[in-house]
Order: sequence, then structure tokens, then C-alpha cells
Amino acid sequence: MTQENFEAVVRAHLEMRPFRVFTVELNTGKRIEIDHPQALATKDGVVAFIGPGGYPHWFDFTSVHQILSASMSDLSGDPDKPAA
Repeated sequence: MTQENFEAVVRAHLEMRPFRVFTVELNTGKRIEIDHPQALATKDGVVAFIGPGGYPHWFDFTSVHQILSASMSDLSGDPDKPAA
């Protein structure tokens, strides 16, 4: 992933309204769920994300394998199942 592509994809996810949780998958296979747009800062292809409990995550564009968007079924449950 290039720096420009990485920054554009991250920016698009952060600016989405309403905000939707997204996941960054690193080259190591580790996945980081970005659960709030203000918990992430990015500059020059480097990201600082403060996760639940104040746990910091640092990564840059060279360590990112892919960025995964949450599907609507992930956000609202299985659309084929009736609400309980």
C-alpha cells in the first residue's frame, strides 16, 4: 500500500458520516479495530491510535496489509435473523 493510498483510505473512513468502525490488518496478521474517529491521529503515513483502556497502537503505511470496512450486517446484526 502506498503512503498516498493509505492516507486517502484512512481519511475517507474517518470522514464517513455516520462514522463506522473499521479494521486495519497489519502485515503480521494483527488486526486493530478503529472504534472512534478522534482516537486516531495520522501524519506522513504514520498512525497513532489509542484503543480501549488507553492502549496505544503505532503503525505506518508500510506495515498495513489491508483496511477492512465493517459491513452493515456486522453493525446491526444478521439482517436475515428476526430481532429477539
